Amino acid sequence: MTYQSVFSTDRSRNLFKPIACLIGSASLIAFSGAQAADLPVKAKAVEYMRICSLYGAGFYYIPGTDTCIKLSSYQRVDVLANSNFDDTGNYSAQSGAKNRFTNAFTWRSRADPSIDTRTATEYGVVRTFTDLAFTWTDDSYTGNLTTGAGTVYSALGGSSAVAPGGNANNGNLGLVAAGSLGVYYAFIQFAGFTMGKAVSPFSAPWQNYPGNNFDGLVGGGGTVTGVNQFVYTADLGGGVSVTFGAQDPTQYYQAGVLNFSPTATTGSGLFGSTGSNDYGGNTFPDVIATLKVDQAWGLFQASVAAHDNNPAYYNNNQSNTIGLLPGQIGGGPEDKWGYAGQLALRIKNIPTGAGDVINVQGVYTDGATRYNIQDLATQAGAAAIFGHSSIPGVFQSVGFGVAPDTVFNLHGSQQLIQTWGGRGAFNHNWDPYWSSALYGAYAHVNFGGGSAFDLTSARGIYCHGFVAATGLSTGLAGCNPDYNIAQLGTITRWTPVKNLTFSADATFTHLQQDMAAGSLIVFGSSAIAKPLAVYQIKNENTGILLLRAQRNW
Repeated sequence: MTYQSVFSTDRSRNLFKPIACLIGSASLIAFSGAQAADLPVKAKAVEYMRICSLYGAGFYYIPGTDTCIKLSSYQRVDVLANSNFDDTGNYSAQSGAKNRFTNAFTWRSRADPSIDTRTATEYGVVRTFTDLAFTWTDDSYTGNLTTGAGTVYSALGGSSAVAPGGNANNGNLGLVAAGSLGVYYAFIQFAGFTMGKAVSPFSAPWQNYPGNNFDGLVGGGGTVTGVNQFVYTADLGGGVSVTFGAQDPTQYYQAGVLNFSPTATTGSGLFGSTGSNDYGGNTFPDVIATLKVDQAWGLFQASVAAHDNNPAYYNNNQSNTIGLLPGQIGGGPEDKWGYAGQLALRIKNIPTGAGDVINVQGVYTDGATRYNIQDLATQAGAAAIFGHSSIPGVFQSVGFGVAPDTVFNLHGSQQLIQTWGGRGAFNHNWDPYWSSALYGAYAHVNFGGGSAFDLTSARGIYCHGFVAATGLSTGLAGCNPDYNIAQLGTITRWTPVKNLTFSADATFTHLQQDMAAGSLIVFGSSAIAKPLAVYQIKNENTGILLLRAQRNW
């Protein structure tokens, strides 16, 4: 009998079943400890990201939740010609000096990631939004650099002890590379409320950009990096909504309260004793209200803002009451409220081409200057541009202007500064790949109708300090601090593939003085290498070119 025939019979299978079971049990006992980890274990179900179609493209459900999230970003590279500043242009400080401290080019690279979450609730959608800007800027004077000799850079020349690059112990500190992290937006929206750092409701929907990339246009409010706020928006239907609430003015909406008291004017500003920026603590937020109509034809928006100006003390001293007359207030002037109003209009479906739009806005301010000389402008100083003079014995020419909210002098009350202006653009698409815009802006700064001899008027308060500091050749009779800024620009964009755009943006700026013709002053500034000399006050021009590459995803 063969081995195969024994195991092929039915009986033999029955005889060997118990033996097989014993062998299998012994094997299991012998190897269970060593092989337990290799036994199959039932895995948990994998939760994949699911598309969330409730809020538009790019949203996905966060696994295990009913919250949708969208991640996006842009990468940007800027090169600017004839400027030290990427955002505020070349109107002041080293950029306006037009000498060896003025950069031929400034470079900036930026990554800007954002996180948008939405959750549907019985009260409506709960939204959070965060936008961070990682920026690296080369060849900028904006770094807060200090040396043993003093601050290297201060706005509008200031009173720094050394010129940029002029300190032997620290080398060329004027030309620096600066990396920064900025929190542009960080807000929560719920049941009509917006709470946190977001675009101001006062701003037009295009903010600072009716058709441009350049940040420094005058002629309207337009915070682009967000302002802390608590506001409520009511949707009235048919594209009509109203928004009202409060926002923090300290970062973007304080243009300056200039103190001309004798002991307070100790070299502040480009031209010496022309007022010290003398804010007290914040006492009230700005109050904002907006009406918006957004429909197929375009958009109309009306915005108003109330702005409190809270100064500190006349003589940097809470208890100083020397020289007070009966009924006068000691310490400092009382708060004074200003306001701003703006109208904005967008016209779509115009006959020049598909997607073409016209954006325009106009603004008036009274004691709330930075709603016009906008949020990226330098506090208490809008311009200081140098040029050439043909007058014998005169070193150079200069066009300048300060744009505060208020001015005051010893034991006097605050006097409000008025401004008005506007900006707009025509945006045209040549084809799916090329587009252009022609844009312009204007702002007028007015120190009131009072006489330069009247120390109770804004004009008189400023002119007495200015003439004393600079020896204005025409005296008080020729002093008029009013001025105008006009801007004209054009931009062309090329988008070879979706979400990748190259652009060239050129802006021309004209600053017009209202000082008497032939006015001369004497001053100097080590911060921008201007010697103590005679300068002619006259109108000045300047230009800037911004080249940009940007990829959105």
